[in-house]
Amino acid sequence: MNKDIYVLGMETSCDETAVAIIKNGTEIVTNIVASQIESHKRFGGVVPEIASRHHVEQITLVIEEALQEAEMTMNDIDCIAVTEGPGLVGALLIGVNAAKALAFAHNKPLIGVHHIAGHIYANRLVKEMSFPLLSLVVSGGHTELVLMKEHGKFEVIGETRDDAAGEAYDKVARTLDLPYPGGPHIDRLAHIGEPTIDLPRAWLEEGSYDFSFSGLKSAVINTLHNAKQKGNVIEPENLAASFQQSVIDVLVTKTLNATKEFNVKQVLLAGGVAANKGLRSELERAFKQVEEVELVIPPLALCTDNAAMIGAVGTILFENGKRSDYSMNANPGLDIEQNN
Repeated sequence: MNKDIYVLGMETSCDETAVAIIKNGTEIVTNIVASQIESHKRFGGVVPEIASRHHVEQITLVIEEALQEAEMTMNDIDCIAVTEGPGLVGALLIGVNAAKALAFAHNKPLIGVHHIAGHIYANRLVKEMSFPLLSLVVSGGHTELVLMKEHGKFEVIGETRDDAAGEAYDKVARTLDLPYPGGPHIDRLAHIGEPTIDLPRAWLEEGSYDFSFSGLKSAVINTLHNAKQKGNVIEPENLAASFQQSVIDVLVTKTLNATKEFNVKQVLLAGGVAANKGLRSELERAFKQVEEVELVIPPLALCTDNAAMIGAVGTILFENGKRSDYSMNANPGLDIEQNN
């Protein structure tokens, strides 16, 4: 009889201090997240120094809470997985060094995990993966289409050339004087308004799966400024709806095209912007027409940064024999393809 595998996952890449325990790569035993949003709100974005200090204060407490909630000790843990990168270097360092200390103290294997691989594997906590699959990763720092033909192997077929979708959302939200984080507020306004304003869609060259949202962000800012200069009033709800429709059109269309070209069995949505209701509903509507492809969208709690997703990847890497040594360091520029 095979022994159950318990992986303790740790995530500190940005402004959430998170620890989770995952059973056999698919079952969440416990998933603790200490958010810092309230601390960063007044600055309109994440302040790296403040984020790092909060991680220092929280990491030990969150580890202890995860073990207590699971009614487990470190003796029950088979392996420790931690986000190695990408992310804020100071924030990553707290998690990496805490994981190394814990692994050393308890003589446990240590595994460094790619943050975006974590977002993709959050879906495995909902539904078993079916290869080949395509993942649409949409977050504050990343917008990518990632092809997977087997566990732990990633091929980026499209990525952002400038602003990520989440970054564009936050910048447009600031232009509209909306609080941080801006994405949920834009999404809320978009559902009230109508997409009455003609905004550009960056399709790029034919056949490209890359993304570009910098021009769209600039078009929104210019539209607002021009209206103010002319004394015209633009309803924020309609501008938000028009902006969101432009983003979603590009994301969904490119995902559909890649799905057909690469003949995938499954499409996964991943990343913080995966919590966007407009994107979720439009993907569901579009993929109802593609019966042979299964669309998997994680629950909201698994879209934003968490440690359960890190434990899910860590389990696969552990089973595949991957180990990190104590020379592992924070790697803010870690490449998901090199991390295969």
